Amino acid sequence: MIKIGTIDGPYIRRYGQENAYETIKSIGYDCIDYQRFIHTDTPLFNGTESDFDASLASDRKQIESAGLEIYQTHGPWRFPPQDGTPEERAERFEKMAMSIRGTALLGCNNYVIHPIMPWGVGEQELQPLFDMNLDFMGRLAEEGRKNGVIICLENMPMFNFPMAPPKVCLDLAKEINSPWLKICLDTGHCTTQKVNPADAVRMIGKEMLRALHIHDNDGTNDKHWVPYTGIIDWEDFKKALQDIKFDGCVSLETVPPIKFTGKLRTLQEKSLFYTAREIAGLPF
Repeated sequence: MIKIGTIDGPYIRRYGQENAYETIKSIGYDCIDYQRFIHTDTPLFNGTESDFDASLASDRKQIESAGLEIYQTHGPWRFPPQDGTPEERAERFEKMAMSIRGTALLGCNNYVIHPIMPWGVGEQELQPLFDMNLDFMGRLAEEGRKNGVIICLENMPMFNFPMAPPKVCLDLAKEINSPWLKICLDTGHCTTQKVNPADAVRMIGKEMLRALHIHDNDGTNDKHWVPYTGIIDWEDFKKALQDIKFDGCVSLETVPPIKFTGKLRTLQEKSLFYTAREIAGLPF
Protein backbone atom coordinates (compact mmCIF):
# COMPACT_ATOMS: atom_id res chain seq x y z
CA MET A 1 0.00 0.00 0.00
CA ILE A 2 1.21 3.49 -0.82
CA LYS A 3 2.79 5.39 2.08
CA ILE A 4 3.27 9.06 3.00
CA GLY A 5 6.67 10.37 4.04
CA THR A 6 8.66 13.53 4.64
CA ILE A 7 12.21 14.76 5.12
CA ASP A 8 13.37 14.68 8.73
CA GLY A 9 15.99 17.48 8.68
CA PRO A 10 13.67 20.51 9.01
CA TYR A 11 11.78 18.87 11.87
CA ILE A 12 15.02 18.11 13.74
CA ARG A 13 16.14 21.72 13.31
CA ARG A 14 12.79 23.09 14.51
CA TYR A 15 11.78 20.65 17.23
CA GLY A 16 15.11 19.12 18.30
CA GLN A 17 16.36 15.55 17.95
CA GLU A 18 14.33 14.34 20.92
CA ASN A 19 10.97 15.58 19.64
CA ALA A 20 11.30 15.56 15.86
CA TYR A 21 10.18 12.02 15.11
CA GLU A 22 7.28 12.02 17.54
CA THR A 23 6.14 15.27 15.91
CA ILE A 24 6.37 13.78 12.42
CA LYS A 25 4.36 10.76 13.55
CA SER A 26 1.76 12.91 15.31
CA ILE A 27 1.13 14.78 12.05
CA GLY A 28 0.27 11.43 10.47
CA TYR A 29 3.30 10.38 8.42
CA ASP A 30 4.24 6.75 7.90
CA CYS A 31 7.85 7.25 6.80
CA ILE A 32 10.82 9.56 6.71
CA ASP A 33 13.54 10.45 4.24
CA TYR A 34 16.63 10.26 6.50
CA GLN A 35 18.98 13.14 5.68
CA ARG A 36 21.92 12.73 8.01
CA PHE A 37 24.18 11.37 5.25
CA ILE A 38 23.94 14.50 3.06
CA HIS A 39 26.80 16.36 4.74
CA THR A 40 29.99 14.39 5.28
CA ASP A 41 32.15 16.91 7.13
CA THR A 42 30.50 15.85 10.38
CA PRO A 43 31.33 13.76 13.47
CA LEU A 44 29.24 10.92 12.01
CA PHE A 45 31.66 10.47 9.10
CA ASN A 46 34.83 11.58 10.84
CA GLY A 47 34.67 9.30 13.87
CA THR A 48 35.42 5.60 14.23
CA GLU A 49 33.43 2.83 12.57
CA SER A 50 32.07 1.73 15.93
CA ASP A 51 30.94 5.30 16.69
CA PHE A 52 29.25 5.44 13.27
CA ASP A 53 27.42 2.18 13.90
CA ALA A 54 26.37 3.16 17.43
CA SER A 55 25.06 6.56 16.32
CA LEU A 56 22.93 5.00 13.59
CA ALA A 57 21.67 2.31 15.96
CA SER A 58 20.53 5.07 18.31
CA ASP A 59 18.77 6.93 15.49
CA ARG A 60 17.07 3.78 14.29
CA LYS A 61 15.80 2.97 17.77
CA GLN A 62 14.39 6.48 18.20
CA ILE A 63 12.72 6.50 14.78
CA GLU A 64 11.20 3.05 15.18
CA SER A 65 10.06 3.89 18.73
CA ALA A 66 8.12 6.80 17.25
CA GLY A 67 6.36 4.34 14.94
CA LEU A 68 8.04 5.53 11.73
CA GLU A 69 9.71 3.65 8.88
CA ILE A 70 12.88 4.93 7.22
CA TYR A 71 11.72 4.49 3.63
CA GLN A 72 14.71 6.19 2.01
CA THR A 73 17.98 7.88 2.90
CA HIS A 74 19.73 10.67 0.99
CA GLY A 75 23.38 10.22 0.15
CA PRO A 76 26.16 12.83 0.20
CA TRP A 77 25.57 16.02 -1.78
CA ARG A 78 27.93 18.98 -2.13
CA PHE A 79 27.34 22.29 -3.80
CA PRO A 80 29.20 23.48 -5.67
CA PRO A 81 30.11 19.97 -6.85
CA GLN A 82 33.50 18.55 -5.91
CA ASP A 83 33.82 15.73 -8.44
CA GLY A 84 36.43 17.28 -10.73
CA THR A 85 39.44 15.08 -9.95
CA PRO A 86 39.91 11.32 -9.52
CA GLU A 87 40.85 11.97 -5.89
CA GLU A 88 37.62 13.88 -5.23
CA ARG A 89 35.54 11.18 -6.90
CA ALA A 90 37.31 8.46 -4.91
CA GLU A 91 36.66 10.32 -1.66
CA ARG A 92 33.01 10.78 -2.59
CA PHE A 93 32.66 7.10 -3.48
CA GLU A 94 34.15 6.15 -0.12
CA LYS A 95 31.62 8.33 1.72
CA MET A 96 28.79 6.97 -0.41
CA ALA A 97 29.79 3.38 0.27
CA MET A 98 29.93 4.20 3.97
CA SER A 99 26.44 5.70 3.91
CA ILE A 100 25.06 2.77 1.88
CA ARG A 101 26.24 0.48 4.66
CA GLY A 102 24.70 2.96 7.09
CA THR A 103 21.41 2.77 5.22
CA ALA A 104 21.37 -0.98 5.75
CA LEU A 105 22.15 -0.49 9.46
CA LEU A 106 19.08 1.77 9.66
CA GLY A 107 16.91 -1.05 8.30
CA CYS A 108 16.31 0.87 5.07
CA ASN A 109 16.83 -0.42 1.53
CA ASN A 110 16.41 2.74 -0.59
CA TYR A 111 19.32 5.15 -1.03
CA VAL A 112 18.85 8.34 -3.07
CA ILE A 113 21.88 9.87 -4.78
CA HIS A 114 22.64 12.58 -7.35
CA PRO A 115 24.73 11.98 -10.48
CA ILE A 116 28.37 12.95 -10.17
CA MET A 117 29.19 16.33 -11.69
CA PRO A 118 32.87 16.15 -12.56
CA TRP A 119 33.07 19.55 -14.22
CA GLY A 120 30.47 21.52 -12.32
CA VAL A 121 27.04 22.34 -13.72
CA GLY A 122 27.87 24.42 -16.78
CA GLU A 123 27.56 23.55 -20.46
CA GLN A 124 29.23 20.20 -21.14
CA GLU A 125 29.02 17.34 -23.61
CA LEU A 126 26.75 14.53 -22.49
CA GLN A 127 28.82 11.50 -23.51
CA PRO A 128 31.86 12.03 -21.24
CA LEU A 129 29.54 12.75 -18.31
CA PHE A 130 27.39 9.74 -19.14
CA ASP A 131 30.40 7.43 -19.38
CA MET A 132 31.85 8.63 -16.08
CA ASN A 133 28.50 8.16 -14.33
CA LEU A 134 28.11 4.79 -16.00
CA ASP A 135 31.28 3.59 -14.32
CA PHE A 136 30.62 5.34 -11.00
CA MET A 137 26.98 4.28 -10.61
CA GLY A 138 27.74 0.76 -11.77
CA ARG A 139 30.25 0.41 -8.94
CA LEU A 140 27.81 2.06 -6.54
CA ALA A 141 25.11 -0.45 -7.52
CA GLU A 142 27.54 -3.22 -6.58
CA GLU A 143 27.94 -1.60 -3.14
CA GLY A 144 24.16 -1.60 -2.94
CA ARG A 145 24.05 -5.31 -3.78
CA LYS A 146 26.56 -6.12 -1.05
CA ASN A 147 24.38 -4.34 1.52
CA GLY A 148 20.89 -5.14 0.23
CA VAL A 149 20.26 -1.47 -0.63
CA ILE A 150 18.78 -0.15 -3.88
CA ILE A 151 20.53 2.93 -5.31
CA CYS A 152 17.96 5.49 -6.49
CA LEU A 153 19.45 7.89 -9.05
CA GLU A 154 17.82 11.33 -8.85
CA ASN A 155 17.15 13.67 -11.78
CA MET A 156 18.61 17.15 -11.31
CA PRO A 157 17.35 20.76 -11.69
CA MET A 158 20.23 22.38 -13.61
CA PHE A 159 18.95 23.18 -17.10
CA ASN A 160 22.46 23.28 -18.60
CA PHE A 161 23.66 20.01 -17.02
CA PRO A 162 23.23 17.20 -19.60
CA MET A 163 22.85 14.45 -16.98
CA ALA A 164 19.94 16.26 -15.30
CA PRO A 165 16.79 15.14 -17.20
CA PRO A 166 14.89 12.10 -15.94
CA LYS A 167 15.19 10.38 -19.33
CA VAL A 168 19.01 10.54 -19.21
CA CYS A 169 19.01 9.12 -15.66
CA LEU A 170 16.68 6.36 -16.83
CA ASP A 171 18.87 5.63 -19.86
CA LEU A 172 21.87 5.30 -17.56
CA ALA A 173 20.07 2.96 -15.18
CA LYS A 174 18.85 0.81 -18.05
CA GLU A 175 22.33 0.57 -19.51
CA ILE A 176 23.79 -0.52 -16.17
CA ASN A 177 20.89 -2.98 -15.98
CA SER A 178 21.19 -3.88 -12.31
CA PRO A 179 18.29 -4.64 -9.96
CA TRP A 180 20.20 -2.54 -7.44
CA LEU A 181 19.92 0.70 -9.45
CA LYS A 182 16.53 2.40 -9.89
CA ILE A 183 15.21 5.98 -10.14
CA CYS A 184 14.19 8.65 -7.63
CA LEU A 185 11.95 11.13 -9.45
CA ASP A 186 12.14 14.70 -8.17
CA THR A 187 9.05 16.62 -9.28
CA GLY A 188 10.50 20.10 -8.82
CA HIS A 189 13.65 19.15 -10.72
CA CYS A 190 11.47 17.95 -13.59
CA THR A 191 9.81 21.32 -14.09
CA THR A 192 13.10 23.23 -14.29
CA GLN A 193 13.91 20.86 -17.16
CA LYS A 194 10.52 21.68 -18.77
CA VAL A 195 9.42 18.10 -18.17
CA ASN A 196 5.91 17.30 -16.91
CA PRO A 197 6.43 15.13 -13.78
CA ALA A 198 3.40 13.02 -14.72
CA ASP A 199 4.95 12.25 -18.11
CA ALA A 200 8.17 11.29 -16.34
CA VAL A 201 6.29 8.89 -14.04
CA ARG A 202 4.72 7.16 -17.04
CA MET A 203 8.04 7.04 -18.88
CA ILE A 204 9.93 5.52 -15.93
CA GLY A 205 7.21 3.03 -15.00
CA LYS A 206 6.62 1.02 -11.88
CA GLU A 207 9.59 -1.33 -12.28
CA MET A 208 12.14 1.50 -12.28
CA LEU A 209 10.43 4.17 -10.13
CA ARG A 210 11.62 3.42 -6.62
CA ALA A 211 11.47 6.76 -4.76
CA LEU A 212 9.95 10.24 -5.00
CA HIS A 213 10.83 13.79 -3.95
CA ILE A 214 7.62 15.82 -3.96
CA HIS A 215 7.67 19.62 -4.17
CA ASP A 216 6.67 22.48 -6.50
CA ASN A 217 8.21 25.57 -8.11
CA ASP A 218 7.73 28.28 -10.74
CA GLY A 219 9.16 26.21 -13.59
CA THR A 220 12.45 28.11 -13.55
CA ASN A 221 14.13 27.73 -10.16
CA ASP A 222 14.38 24.83 -7.70
CA LYS A 223 12.37 26.48 -4.92
CA HIS A 224 10.99 23.45 -3.03
CA TRP A 225 7.55 25.03 -2.66
CA VAL A 226 4.57 23.25 -1.13
CA PRO A 227 2.54 21.39 -3.80
CA TYR A 228 -0.22 23.40 -5.51
CA THR A 229 1.70 26.67 -5.02
CA GLY A 230 3.63 26.38 -8.29
CA ILE A 231 3.02 25.21 -11.85
CA ILE A 232 2.89 21.40 -11.52
CA ASP A 233 -0.34 19.68 -12.58
CA TRP A 234 -0.84 17.55 -9.50
CA GLU A 235 -4.06 15.95 -10.73
CA ASP A 236 -2.18 14.58 -13.74
CA PHE A 237 0.67 13.49 -11.47
CA LYS A 238 -1.75 11.66 -9.17
CA LYS A 239 -3.30 9.94 -12.19
CA ALA A 240 0.15 8.94 -13.45
CA LEU A 241 0.99 7.25 -10.13
CA GLN A 242 -2.31 5.39 -10.38
CA ASP A 243 -1.67 4.50 -14.03
CA ILE A 244 1.59 2.70 -13.20
CA LYS A 245 0.18 1.31 -9.92
CA PHE A 246 2.91 2.96 -7.84
CA ASP A 247 2.90 1.46 -4.35
CA GLY A 248 5.95 3.07 -2.73
CA CYS A 249 6.16 6.25 -0.67
CA VAL A 250 4.94 9.71 -1.68
CA SER A 251 7.77 11.50 0.10
CA LEU A 252 7.71 15.27 0.53
CA GLU A 253 10.88 17.31 0.12
CA THR A 254 9.31 20.51 1.42
CA VAL A 255 7.88 21.97 4.63
CA PRO A 256 5.67 25.00 5.35
CA PRO A 257 7.45 28.36 5.13
CA ILE A 258 9.51 29.18 8.20
CA LYS A 259 7.38 32.21 9.11
CA PHE A 260 4.48 29.99 10.15
CA THR A 261 4.78 29.49 13.92
CA GLY A 262 2.73 28.28 16.88
CA LYS A 263 -0.74 26.85 16.25
CA LEU A 264 -0.73 28.19 12.71
CA ARG A 265 2.37 26.12 11.93
CA THR A 266 0.75 23.02 13.36
CA LEU A 267 -2.19 23.54 11.02
CA GLN A 268 0.10 24.15 8.06
CA GLU A 269 2.08 20.98 8.78
CA LYS A 270 -1.13 18.97 9.00
CA SER A 271 -2.41 20.55 5.80
CA LEU A 272 0.79 19.58 3.97
CA PHE A 273 0.39 15.99 5.14
CA TYR A 274 -3.16 15.89 3.78
CA THR A 275 -1.93 17.43 0.54
CA ALA A 276 0.46 14.50 0.18
CA ARG A 277 -2.39 12.08 0.81
CA GLU A 278 -4.38 13.80 -1.93
CA ILE A 279 -1.47 13.41 -4.36
CA ALA A 280 -1.19 9.75 -3.37
CA GLY A 281 -4.90 9.25 -4.04
CA LEU A 282 -5.62 8.37 -0.41
CA PRO A 283 -8.76 9.41 1.46
CA PHE A 284 -8.77 11.84 4.38
